[in-house]
Amino acid sequence: VQLQASGGGLVQPGGSLRLSCAGSGRPFSNYVVGWFRQAPGKEREFVAAIARRGGDTWYADSVKGRFTISKDNAKNTAYLQMNRLNPEDTAVYYCAADSGVITSEYRNPRAYDYWGQGTQVTVSS
Repeated sequence: VQLQASGGGLVQPGGSLRLSCAGSGRPFSNYVVGWFRQAPGKEREFVAAIARRGGDTWYADSVKGRFTISKDNAKNTAYLQMNRLNPEDTAVYYCAADSGVITSEYRNPRAYDYWGQGTQVTVSS
């Protein structure tokens, strides 16, 4: 599956953005989709993930209650709604997908075979 992430930009602290991850080539319902982010000088870190059929979601503690991951398998698209953004959320955000991720591995970026190109999110006044 090929992934295309979009929706990043510059936003003030407290603002919101919605990222999209469009998949092509294979039905999205076959894949767990994850969002990861990488800030300059830091390792790529887990943000959120959603199960193949969208019934289960998982979040990093740092974003829980502020970010919401969702998935529209009919449109082959996943979303990350980000609210109450703060400067610590500044990073390049990547979507990833894999058909074989098991529950204990969804936070591990090495568990995902397919990656989008990344979209920059900058939170600054």
